[in-house]
Amino acid sequence: MTLFPAMFNDFKRESLIGKAIEKKLLEINVFNIRDFTKQRANSVDDEVYGGGNGMLMMAQPIYDCYKKIMEGKSNIKTYYMSPKGKTFNQEMAIKMSKETEINILCGHYEGVDERALQLINTEEISIGDYVLTGGELPAMVVIDSVARFVKGVLSNDESTSEESFMNNLLEYPQFTRPYEYEGLKVPDILLSGDHKKVSEWKLEQAIEITKKNRPDLYEKYLKDKI
Repeated sequence: MTLFPAMFNDFKRESLIGKAIEKKLLEINVFNIRDFTKQRANSVDDEVYGGGNGMLMMAQPIYDCYKKIMEGKSNIKTYYMSPKGKTFNQEMAIKMSKETEINILCGHYEGVDERALQLINTEEISIGDYVLTGGELPAMVVIDSVARFVKGVLSNDESTSEESFMNNLLEYPQFTRPYEYEGLKVPDILLSGDHKKVSEWKLEQAIEITKKNRPDLYEKYLKDKI
């Protein structure tokens, strides 16, 4: 649900998302909230009661758009992309990927009338502690992350098992050909053929990187090991 549906055109055609849609593993339907406004000149926003900067998206077109989507459906979760929301993470992506269908509401301007959120009973989620001009880019981030856990989207089902944030560790360094580039060589352990030692090296590297870059995750990793 968005005011700028064209932003999703290339997103739906390219890369893994485009291939998944072609294979009918995913379906992404984009609804233009402006199509549901009852205001003149397709207006969807107005001034904020009580004062404040900017304009606010009105409840009516949002709720009418939602009702159209929900015709003949029930129990579909709606997420509102908002800097006030719970921070999106890998665990949430996995959980959302198990749903048959989800709705995502993209806000814009200074946000949306609170009554729209109450009527739809949304869950607010954020992709980080910063503010963007709208919810379209965050929605794409969520869709991309969730899609990767849908069966068949990735060619190798094990592709997600060793990624960053799995088991509260960031991903270890990776290398490909050539063996040496600009004086930098691939670690010899990766060419040893000793799978046990390679696995140990990967874990050691993941622990060190997590400890350095994300001490909060490292603490969670230590707690889970106890």
